[in-house]
Amino acid sequence: MKGQLTKVLHTIAGLPLVHFPVRAAIEAGATRVVVVCNQKTIADVQSSLQTAFGESAVTCVVQEEPRGTGDAARSGISRCTSETVAIVCGDTPLLDANSLKSILDALNREKATLAVQSCLLDNPAGYGRIIRDSKHRVLAIREHRHLETEQELAINEINSGVYIGQKAAIAEALTHLTPNNDKGEYYLTDIVGEIAKRSLVIAELGNSDSLIGVNDRSQLEAAAQGMYRRIAERHRAAGVTVRGDAHIDANVAIEPDAIIEAGVALRGATKVGTGTLIDVGCVVIDSTLGRNVHVQPYTVIEQSSVADGALLGPFAHLRPGSTILEDVHVGNFVETKKTIMRRGSKANHLSYLGDGDIGEKSNVGAGTIFCNYDGFKKHKTILGKNAFIGSDSQLVAPVTVGDNAYVASGTTVTKDVPSDALAISRVQQENREGYATKLRLRFSTGSSKASK
Repeated sequence: MKGQLTKVLHTIAGLPLVHFPVRAAIEAGATRVVVVCNQKTIADVQSSLQTAFGESAVTCVVQEEPRGTGDAARSGISRCTSETVAIVCGDTPLLDANSLKSILDALNREKATLAVQSCLLDNPAGYGRIIRDSKHRVLAIREHRHLETEQELAINEINSGVYIGQKAAIAEALTHLTPNNDKGEYYLTDIVGEIAKRSLVIAELGNSDSLIGVNDRSQLEAAAQGMYRRIAERHRAAGVTVRGDAHIDANVAIEPDAIIEAGVALRGATKVGTGTLIDVGCVVIDSTLGRNVHVQPYTVIEQSSVADGALLGPFAHLRPGSTILEDVHVGNFVETKKTIMRRGSKANHLSYLGDGDIGEKSNVGAGTIFCNYDGFKKHKTILGKNAFIGSDSQLVAPVTVGDNAYVASGTTVTKDVPSDALAISRVQQENREGYATKLRLRFSTGSSKASK
């Protein structure tokens, strides 16, 4: 991956790669997942997985030396406690529970010892092939570089790297592996031929989409796009309108009749209520949006809560800790941070509202600033119910504006404003009749001298 982060912790759709096959295994019925790591990565991988799935569900073990997939499986299988085990790759995020259940069903139906997932590809170059005999029985998996005949090269049934079978038979086969290849590695694929000598091995055809593995950042992007398409289709099937190239993370929850427009990114643990419209270009991160919310284009919402019927944007920014209650308007180029806007309040234009509590039906005019930071500490601004803050006002926190109070445009508020009071602080305006003509003459004369 040409970077510091171990491959399986690179993310797609908001989750590390390794989380997807682990989740698939658990959803398919696995009672424990054993993840084989190297010594350098085990601490980070284990922390990530156990935080997500719990210590009882996932166990990480070390493969002491990088001696191939067969040796990795041998390092982990002794920690498995079930009679039936599945072996999957940690870098195949598009593997899902249904694929695993299908293979397990085939194993039980055919009373086989081992079942392998296979796929049909028009261009199988580079993949290991499923080798069958004249009766169509599986004999082995042969890596592309070891194919011996034109007939073998023409085989388009390939190995997807997913195996389910009897633990005892797999463990026994693993003891017979030898590093008889040019890399000196123990190939997991060789267990197929070893088990097929004594009992039945089957290959169950699966969806080639689940085959995508990640070995570089181009493949990471391909897997991400495949996952985003799959997630979008899941939401569409559940009654959500998802348009264009919207990117929805795996843990996002969306209720029916919501509309997600093109170019939207919904990230983390975001929740979206029914009837809510999120328009083009919006980014929503770890936030909850209620019902019938309208998020206008290019609005950013981070770690915030938005209640039913709110109108946000365009180009609004809700920073972490913002709480927007019912029927609130947060307009274009308004920024909130750790602020609550109560029912029916409005800030429609060009304002910064940090560390505030804005009362019901209060109106904040364009250009208003909550001056919440004194260089050392953050302070709070409180507006009562039905307060009116005129345009281009500065409220220097800590300060409280009472119910039904009125702050005149251009005012700098430095002390509390009582309920029903008018606050006004402006330099007295002075008009000098005819003075504009004199200024123009002075400025034009100065400009002419400067040019010479």
